[in-house]
Amino acid sequence: MTMIPNVSPSTGQAGRKRPTIRDVAREAGVSYATVSRVLNGRDWVSPEAVRAVNDAISRTGYTTNQHARSLATGRSGSIAFLLTEPQHLLFEDPNFSVLLRGVAQALSDRELTLILMIASTPEERNRTLAYLSGGHVDGVLLVSPHSGDPLLKQLVQAEVPIVACGQVLGFEDSISSVSADDWGGARTAVEHLLAAGCRRIATITGPQDTFGGVFRLRGYSDALTAAGIAVDPDYIVHGDWSRESGAAGMRALLDRVPEVDAVFAASDAMAAATLPVLREAGRDVPGDVRIVGFDDSGLAATTEPPLTTVRHPLERISEEMVRLLTDVIAGRTPLSITVPTSLVIRSSSPA
Repeated sequence: MTMIPNVSPSTGQAGRKRPTIRDVAREAGVSYATVSRVLNGRDWVSPEAVRAVNDAISRTGYTTNQHARSLATGRSGSIAFLLTEPQHLLFEDPNFSVLLRGVAQALSDRELTLILMIASTPEERNRTLAYLSGGHVDGVLLVSPHSGDPLLKQLVQAEVPIVACGQVLGFEDSISSVSADDWGGARTAVEHLLAAGCRRIATITGPQDTFGGVFRLRGYSDALTAAGIAVDPDYIVHGDWSRESGAAGMRALLDRVPEVDAVFAASDAMAAATLPVLREAGRDVPGDVRIVGFDDSGLAATTEPPLTTVRHPLERISEEMVRLLTDVIAGRTPLSITVPTSLVIRSSSPA
């Protein structure tokens, strides 16, 4: 699946010859080499020459021949959005669609083409590796990476420029990343529950081979420890971000620790799935059990009751990922950026 930004037509009126770079140079009153430097974003061109070339491009209707430009620069003008989860999660998890939309806009603003790739099976990984290491894209925006995925090591060995959404466990020094403050957001969520008087606080975690899953659990544990409450393994169940795992986790908690009075779920999808399970068990939310999620996805405001949740700033993360990837492509040192989170209070756990 490929998303291609709008481009101008290559010809104007019927029979009219397409303007060339030499036409632009003649119109601007500069050399062919100067126009080439402007088009390729080189630094050693005067501001006056840049303005003259851009004005000439507007007057002549010149558009870049992307194939020729790729041959000249060694760049494809394409960026891969690589999801290493099963395909159905792209449509079921609201976070992926928000991130994809933000990335698409940020790339379009830079006149870059977005290529959507999904690699969740061995066959898909092999095809993906061959395509990405073959020079068909300039870089990769990696979404939901799992630390044990062999594709990660292969892409690093192939020297493919990568920026991940969330740090990649085991690749912190070799893969650039943009992350939410997973630890701080989770700790804030649990501190909110403690301030409400809850003391039997459970959690439904994310996958423990992902940075978000590990650090949201760590934030939960550290908040309890700071409040003088022992971290009890019976109050911890593991999920995979999905609704199904949230419902299963809530049922397991009710069987294991029926006295639970609050649940911090590491995603809104899992948090939303706890609500019908609690209703079926005759437990009122928030009267008997308070629920806090993580993401502030569109889902959070539509549940009954609406979810208190940690806002995951995906719009900013998508913009930062694209900005950072352009730096990595230019050869700059890998870098990790952490974006702050905030608590959004709704009826599932009021103030």
